[in-house]
Amino acid sequence: MPASHSQASPDPSLLWGTWHLQRWEIAYSDGRPSTLPFGPDATGLIVYTGDGTMSACIARAARPPLSGQSTRSVPEAERLAAFESYFQYAGRYHTRVHEGRAQVVHQVSHALNPNFVGSEQVRNMDFGEGATLTLSASDPLPGSTTVLRHHRLIWQRKEAA
Repeated sequence: MPASHSQASPDPSLLWGTWHLQRWEIAYSDGRPSTLPFGPDATGLIVYTGDGTMSACIARAARPPLSGQSTRSVPEAERLAAFESYFQYAGRYHTRVHEGRAQVVHQVSHALNPNFVGSEQVRNMDFGEGATLTLSASDPLPGSTTVLRHHRLIWQRKEAA
């Protein structure tokens, strides 16, 4: 039996609720210093529901307001800055075990970046103390065939007030 089927999938109810971003860090396989893509004060939410739907968004802290009410009427440079300082996607999700690692698979149906639509975003998942969830994944550094980026996003569940 393949390794991906030899263990029970993690209970998806462990993910249910709203998680707030604590940190997004990228380490590199070539040893260069780690980076924080949206800075040390990035904000974000990831929501998992019991019906198998998820939504995630991350933003650079203190994004400047646009100079007009509509994104269609502001200068192109402002639209580009807004796009580059925000990340979002949503869709269905399921959990699995692959090569001994608990994973959540996001099946993207909506995204700020249209290239994400139709993709599967696979994240290793680890639950920690203090209601934390770490999602991690690796991908090639754009423009490189040898250097990998190792993304690590730490989320904390917030209890309803």
